[in-house]
Amino acid sequence: MTSIEISQALYGCAEEVGLAFADDPAAISTLMALGIKGPLLLVGPWFDLPLMGELGRLAPDRIVTAGFDPVALRYALADFAYEQIAVDGQATFSHEGLSSSRVWLVDDAEQGVALGALGHQIGVGTYALSGDLRALSPQVRRALADTPQVELLSEFGGDAAWQLDVVRRGEELPGGGLLLFDGGINRRLVAIYGHPSGPGLGVLGEQSAEEGVVRLRSIAEGYDADGSIVLPTFEIITTVASAGAGEDGDYSAETARDVIRPWVELAAANDVYVVLDLQPGRSHYLSQAKIYEEFLRLPHVGLALDPEWRLRPNEVHMRQIGTVDAAEINQVVDWLASIVREEALPQKLLILHQFRLEMITNRHRVETPPELAVVVHMDGQGPVPDKINTWNFLTRQPDADQFYWGWKNFFDEDFTIATPDQVLRLDPTPVFVSFQ
Repeated sequence: MTSIEISQALYGCAEEVGLAFADDPAAISTLMALGIKGPLLLVGPWFDLPLMGELGRLAPDRIVTAGFDPVALRYALADFAYEQIAVDGQATFSHEGLSSSRVWLVDDAEQGVALGALGHQIGVGTYALSGDLRALSPQVRRALADTPQVELLSEFGGDAAWQLDVVRRGEELPGGGLLLFDGGINRRLVAIYGHPSGPGLGVLGEQSAEEGVVRLRSIAEGYDADGSIVLPTFEIITTVASAGAGEDGDYSAETARDVIRPWVELAAANDVYVVLDLQPGRSHYLSQAKIYEEFLRLPHVGLALDPEWRLRPNEVHMRQIGTVDAAEINQVVDWLASIVREEALPQKLLILHQFRLEMITNRHRVETPPELAVVVHMDGQGPVPDKINTWNFLTRQPDADQFYWGWKNFFDEDFTIATPDQVLRLDPTPVFVSFQ
């Protein structure tokens, strides 16, 4: 909608009219700060026939202009009474605002000033934004969520539409925000790992879910020393690598959803994140992930893929260390990202366990779309110096910068457990720390 169309819709005549070039935000702000008692008309390259016709229709007693060449202005407005004012670079008019019913979003600050001035005249708020919409301040996100009509008026890119859906739905991560690590919250997840059936598969099963929430508070101590906000996390083994082939022959036992559900529900009630861990044997990650799709459609549930337990045909656990190619991981990436878009969810965590380079072949080809935060989790065991050497090797690969990184502590298998201070001194700094 142009300034002339707005003027025609709102004004039969006008005592006062403002004039500024559409690409001069300082002049526009100067006029808006004055509180012009009439329409603000924005000039394109110069005074064309439609603009002059609108001035003739309005027949204003006074035209206030800013930002024009005085000599050219005398020629263009010879038939009108006008006043040229100096452009005030400190004008305080803000084009950013929200109406109760409609908002325009643009990706250019200068365009935002022009559209903001027009929108101001018809009760439409305007925001000039850039980058990931999920990273907006909480105040702006809440305001957009409460506005019935929000329009994207610029070419934001292919991700803007679904990101706006996420913002407007407003369902946040535990602890707040829509992005796990890049949304203005310095966040670190600290997890207990295992299976609900008991302690044999990790510390998570050593207590009930309620007791696990309490224990997490103790385990997480010290991991906020760098100013991070700690998000307590359950990492639950949902498909368990098995010594026998089982009825389906895949050397993996799928845990019933009814066993997992109480942990997921209690986590939601206590601001705890959940990661569902897959040990697929001779099965495939995507087919196993789909078993737990109902949980992965929740905002506080992510996924972990453990290549150590991904067998090739004719391999068995404990004789070979498993491996997976980026192509199979990317099947999960695409599917999980589609869930985020369909459900308008906050960013979802995807963990890739690794302690040997060959566990993930073609790792540089793993996709890391904005719907997901992809973490490579160094989960080897042994003396701390050896683990740090493995960490340095994995994190110095050419593709390392495309991932976030995680560290794992073993209560029994590690000779000594790395202290929070040792973990936080690692480079890159881990955003996910788990205990088994």
